[in-house]
Amino acid sequence: MLKRPAFTIIEVLISIALMGIILPALYQTVDLLRDSNTHLFENLEKAKKVTQVTDTLYLDLVSSDGNISIQKDEFSRVCIENTKNSLYALSVAKVCWVVLRKENTLLRIEGYGYHLPIKEDEKVEVNTVMKDVELFDIYHKKDKILVLLQQKAKEPISFMIQGIEKPKKKKKKKPKKPVKKKKSNTPPAGDNNSSRVPSPSRPPAAAPIT
Repeated sequence: MLKRPAFTIIEVLISIALMGIILPALYQTVDLLRDSNTHLFENLEKAKKVTQVTDTLYLDLVSSDGNISIQKDEFSRVCIENTKNSLYALSVAKVCWVVLRKENTLLRIEGYGYHLPIKEDEKVEVNTVMKDVELFDIYHKKDKILVLLQQKAKEPISFMIQGIEKPKKKKKKKPKKPVKKKKSNTPPAGDNNSSRVPSPSRPPAAAPIT
C-alpha cells in the first residue's frame, strides 16, 4: 500500500499564520457591512418618519376649511380649527402643531373645541412628531400656504398648497334707524280746539228815518 505524505510542522504553522492574517480582515469587513446596514436602516426609518410628518401636515392643511391661526412667540404654533384629516376617527377635528422649547420638540395635538394651553378637563391626543426642530414656519396669504420645516443637520423641507382661502369675515349689519314721521300741518278731523278762520261779520242794520 502507498503511504500518503503527511503535513509537516512547518506547513501547519504557515497555514495557521495565514489564517491569523485573513480572519481579522474578514471580521472587520463583516463589521463594516453590519454598521453600514444599521446606518442605512436608521436613515431609511428617519426619512420614512419625516415623510409621514409632512404627509400628515399636508393632509391636515388640505382638508381644512381655511380657518388657520398662526402665532409665533416663545414657541411657534399653528392651529387648524376645522380639518377632516383625523388620526382618531373624528368627523371634524381641531389640530395644532406646536414647537416646544424642550429639545425643540414638534407636537401634534388633536381634539375638539380645546384651547391652548390645554386644561385638565379637555380631552386631546398629543403625539411627539419630531425633535431637534430648527425651523417650523407656515405662511398663509390669500389662497396659498407655504410650509418650511427643517430638522437639525438635515436638509430643509418646503412645500406649497394652493386653493385654500381664508374664510371671509361676516360684516355686521348696522341697525336700521327708525324713520321719523313728519308732522302734518292739517289738524285731524273732529278737533274742536283747532284754529278756524273767522267768518266776516255783517254790519248792523240802519235805523229807519222817521
